[in-house]
Amino acid sequence: MAFQVIGILVLAAFYGCYFVKMFRQKKKGIQTDQMGKGKSGTAKRIEVTLGIATIVAPVVEVISIVMGTTALPPWGRIVGAVAAVCGAAVFLLSVLTMRDSWRAGVSEQERTELVTSGIYRISRNPAFLGFDLVYLGILLMFFNPALLAASVFAIGMLHLQIVKVEEPFLASAFGTPYREYQRQVNRYLGRNNRQMRFANGQKGA
Repeated sequence: MAFQVIGILVLAAFYGCYFVKMFRQKKKGIQTDQMGKGKSGTAKRIEVTLGIATIVAPVVEVISIVMGTTALPPWGRIVGAVAAVCGAAVFLLSVLTMRDSWRAGVSEQERTELVTSGIYRISRNPAFLGFDLVYLGILLMFFNPALLAASVFAIGMLHLQIVKVEEPFLASAFGTPYREYQRQVNRYLGRNNRQMRFANGQKGA
């Protein structure tokens, strides 16, 4: 029962943050949801498929939480609970740090700020990292084949969104500052200190 409560609270905090941010931006005239809008080709296919994945996954998650069954031992469920809570916290920090530059999907019509401060100093994609940790955490707490398939599908599509859509867009929109940021900060977690030492004329260890 405890894991079910944790699962529900994590999903409530995670998606609550998402929709509250969307509502507040809408009041400012900002269209947060840019998934598949104004795009064509690969970018549109990826964003539309990602949109489907991020609807299917939480539905399967809620069903799995209600069922409350798992094939994993208690320690696996504890690891999952920690991962899920961390994921929700990371997502919240990323949304707060991005302020009104935050979007779901890329917008080629709107000019936003390149944010590299706060949590973005140690992750280029903390919102995606938050998604992944929540998906992984819920999966470990309530493991079943359907949840595994939905989670892998969603995590895979999130990765494609980063590599095939977000990164090319940001490189085009911000040029050299973004490429330098790419060299300094890892895609998901950590700073490339060795690369930074070389850039500063220092020898590696």
